[in-house]
Amino acid sequence: MIKIAVFDLDGTLVNSLTDLALSVNAALRAEGLPEHPIERYKHFVGNGRDMLVRRAMGAKAEDIELFNSVMEIYNREYKLHCNDNTTAYDGCADLLRGLSERGIMTAVLSNKPDEFVEAILGKLYPEHRFDEAWGQKPQYPCKPDGAALNAILRLHGVEPQECVYIGDSNVDVYTAQNAGVKIAGVSWGFRGREELLAAGAPFVADTAQKLLEYILSL
Repeated sequence: MIKIAVFDLDGTLVNSLTDLALSVNAALRAEGLPEHPIERYKHFVGNGRDMLVRRAMGAKAEDIELFNSVMEIYNREYKLHCNDNTTAYDGCADLLRGLSERGIMTAVLSNKPDEFVEAILGKLYPEHRFDEAWGQKPQYPCKPDGAALNAILRLHGVEPQECVYIGDSNVDVYTAQNAGVKIAGVSWGFRGREELLAAGAPFVADTAQKLLEYILSL
């Protein structure tokens, strides 16, 4: 039986692509670097802030001074605009409520910097109380390392087999595998069904209701 469902954030509970892309593009533009279409950022996100900016900069990221400057501008832009266009995915509020009503704990584990996670969740899911909401914390490596996920489980006295991790990318599948927990994918996010299945996800939900049914079946 599942005691806790832990969710990725970007591409799983929230569609944050536009705010991420516009903030990086603003930083690139400020340094005279080429910008990218918003859709391209679907393949830049997933491995943390540093990797997002490195992928957007390409070979220019090898210039440490330039990279640091772009990163500083991006951090400033995203702090101001992280909630401008970011929205909750359809049905996820009902999904979270359905889990809570059945006594299943809910948490978030994201590679997004920790400072942004609660602000976004507070705006988009104001009626839901997450048992934990973690972004990337300095004491833990980024996903797909499983250390942070295992730390959440220890905090609540949950065994790995009593947890399911939910995400939209291969990073999330590998995170679950590394932590020794169950995995469920969502097709509505940034990467899509094929990437999740190729990484080893045993199930990919097309709707929040189907995801709820799957979690309850475990």
